[in-house]
Amino acid sequence: MTRGRRYIDEDDVRVRARGGSRPRTRTRPKHEDAVEGFVTAVDRGRYRCLVGDRPVVAMKARELGRGSIVVGDRVALVGDLSGRPDTLARVVRVEERASVLRRTADDTDPVERVIVANADQLVIVCALADPDPQPRFIDRCLVAAYDAGLEPLLCLTKADLGDPGDLLDTYSALHLRSVVTRRDGDLGPLVERLSGRVSVLVGSSGVGKSTLVNLLVPAAERAVGHVNPVTGRGRHTSTSAVALPVEGGWIVDTPGVRSFGLAHISPGDVVAGFPELDDAVAECPPGCPHTAGTPGCALDVWLAEGRLDPARVASLRRLLSSREGDDHPEPSPQPEAP
Repeated sequence: MTRGRRYIDEDDVRVRARGGSRPRTRTRPKHEDAVEGFVTAVDRGRYRCLVGDRPVVAMKARELGRGSIVVGDRVALVGDLSGRPDTLARVVRVEERASVLRRTADDTDPVERVIVANADQLVIVCALADPDPQPRFIDRCLVAAYDAGLEPLLCLTKADLGDPGDLLDTYSALHLRSVVTRRDGDLGPLVERLSGRVSVLVGSSGVGKSTLVNLLVPAAERAVGHVNPVTGRGRHTSTSAVALPVEGGWIVDTPGVRSFGLAHISPGDVVAGFPELDDAVAECPPGCPHTAGTPGCALDVWLAEGRLDPARVASLRRLLSSREGDDHPEPSPQPEAP
């Protein structure tokens, strides 16, 4: 080797360190100075939160990963909490949820969709006419409510166009709480049921849900569509969930849904959504699928004796069979009516 010259080895190669080369840690900052907020809306990765009485827009901190944040979540926020335009806070923690309302796209879809967190009441909005009542949709919502631990409330709209008697009789055995509204009537009974609670409004498009919201919270200005007089169909008008204050509580208006899938709910819990059938189901043999003609199924026996409502048994069996992909889809929804 020539004097003054040396060989170059790997120790002489300088590599610029990148951020990804740092040792990773699972320890997350505690953010003890974080402030509590309530998520009122979610829009393309931005979360509208209420901190006290001040609206704040926030983004999710990277350390939270891919976990979802939904309307109704109680979160911890740091950063700019002034609420001034063009400012962003950070959501650094999602507090434990007291309840979660979920649905799937259909009864065979394995992907759960969280609709809202921390609600305590599910308001099932159903029109008495234009469009016609959809008891099977009501049954699905009742099953989802019982599974999530929410108290159901049946809200029948457009009583000036249809008689609520038959539909209320269908659910009389459940002692289901209900309110009946007219398009030009007093909403006092409904407001009383909403006061001081976190309520989720769910219904097919066209039942007048957005109209109700606009009457309850005029500043909401939720879009209202029109029913096609020929097809009875139209577009959805509510496109995202939003929480709105009402009488010391909150109502969460959700988009009109095409179906309320129950793939995330076990068959046993589906049956539990029909409490008026409990006594009959208790006489079924272990593992009974409760389908028509199944040997030993007590539902058939009680039906023959006239001790059960055939429509309710048919609805249960329809829900159970749809989980196996044997059912036909629910009718197409209708648009919101003014």
